[in-house]
Amino acid sequence: MTVGLERKNILFDLEGPLSSQDNAYELMKLFPLGDRIFEVISRYDDLLALEGREDYEPGDTLALVVPFLICHHISEEDITGLAQRATLVDGAAELIADLSSSDWKVFCISTSYEQYALRIAHRVGISSDNLACTRFSLGRYLSQAKEEDLTKVEEIEQEILAMKPGDDESMKKRLDRFFWKELPKTSLGIALREVKPMGGRRKVEALNGFARAYGQSLERVVVVGDSITDARMLEAVDAVGGLAVAFNANEYALPYATIGLASTNLGDLKLALEAWAEGGRDAVKRVVRGRAGGGPDRENFHWLAGGSDLEEPLKIHKRIRRLVREEAGKLG
Repeated sequence: MTVGLERKNILFDLEGPLSSQDNAYELMKLFPLGDRIFEVISRYDDLLALEGREDYEPGDTLALVVPFLICHHISEEDITGLAQRATLVDGAAELIADLSSSDWKVFCISTSYEQYALRIAHRVGISSDNLACTRFSLGRYLSQAKEEDLTKVEEIEQEILAMKPGDDESMKKRLDRFFWKELPKTSLGIALREVKPMGGRRKVEALNGFARAYGQSLERVVVVGDSITDARMLEAVDAVGGLAVAFNANEYALPYATIGLASTNLGDLKLALEAWAEGGRDAVKRVVRGRAGGGPDRENFHWLAGGSDLEEPLKIHKRIRRLVREEAGKLG
């Protein structure tokens, strides 16, 4: 096996790099004011992740929203329908097709529910065998829900909608009580216990699992992510000398990457990947630092490893993130 082939292993996050939409956010928007409820719960998720709550991982939002999906009778067919209609990031399917034809092994590690992730992976050309995502038995949870417990969800919805924006302390105190004291006593508590979203440390575990399956060390792989759910995965790869790519990233992911790429087209990443396959991090560093940029919204590369001033790169990433991800761009 050549040195180049040894380095031809890439793992993508799904929401952000491959699809512009947020799976759970779009599901919550299927019922009235669900978007506002989701934005509060997403902020709550950020607060729990940043405080380092025991047994809580970034992306566990997908467990927290399950009672609301059940309350409004969202179905598995709704999830698969969203996946079929979801907008793919420009250049994603083309890049993956090109990589696959050039002997790259392409994987996806996604926080998304399995019903969504499987279809997006299929649309961009990633095998289901190379996908790790969130297992979700929605049909079973729907069948077990009791009417009196759904009333409790309706009540907390009204409280959430009445919360004052920016009052994190009061919001967190009330949601702590609902999710960790009240909800576990209901028929909906089983979903909160069983749904384990693929985020944070779980993404690192999946990353290591794929690497072991193909006899690779993390220093030989590329990972691509954009948000708080990817931060640990980016950090794990960058720390051992692999290539961690922050694509249209937010402030939770950018500090942990080797390079940043802000672009409306994922295909721009090919430039760095070719350098990586030929000469590793040193080659990528030369290419990135020698790149002037291909336009205001394309090929905005930044070398981040070793500590950098992130103020200017973050401005560019945030601007293009909003262009590519629209409403989902404001989420953590």
